Amino acid sequence: MINDPETNDSGTSEPETSEPETSEPETSEPETSDRKTIVRRVLVVVAVLVLIPVVGLGALMVSARFSDGPSAVFSGGPLVAGELVTGPEPDWSFARDVGTIELQLLDPPRSRLIWIAEHEGKIYVVSGYMDNFIGRLWKKWPPQAERDGRAILRIEGKRYERTLVRIQTSAIVDDIAAEFNRKYRAGMTRAEVESGKLWLFELAPPNANMTGGSR
Repeated sequence: MINDPETNDSGTSEPETSEPETSEPETSEPETSDRKTIVRRVLVVVAVLVLIPVVGLGALMVSARFSDGPSAVFSGGPLVAGELVTGPEPDWSFARDVGTIELQLLDPPRSRLIWIAEHEGKIYVVSGYMDNFIGRLWKKWPPQAERDGRAILRIEGKRYERTLVRIQTSAIVDDIAAEFNRKYRAGMTRAEVESGKLWLFELAPPNANMTGGSR
């Protein structure tokens, strides 16, 4: 005897059952709109938080360009305050104990803080990282000084007219490097000066019959 429809072990037929239909919950349109609004507001807040320091930094940079001298971070404008010392060449031995000085080129008339070394009655400044793109992008004053070395130096509140002359090679570089190393632990070498990694300048008197250049 054929069971039709299919029977269970007891011989009675199994009632057919159907699976309950399930449906995905639908996201309501107002809910989606609220999410988009929240995302937009978060993005606006993030943008404002990013722009505030950027705008503030830009404002500080611009204001520094018009100030009398540089800050610890930004280059400044022309050096105006302080007695302008004229007459005989000063005794620069006092510069051995001075950490940083303010140095302004006449063209362009911007100033910066910089290290100084004194050796045998002459004074020198140096600029590092000059053998790569980042260094040259960051430090534009050395090529400007090589083109036009006229400058103003302010040290201990007094101003001096000087002429920057680049030194590319000389036996005296070893002694100048030794003084920078004594004073700042700079690790400076004559090889770095001759290779162009470091640019070394003498702050020569204004009547040195030079307007920049190198030797």
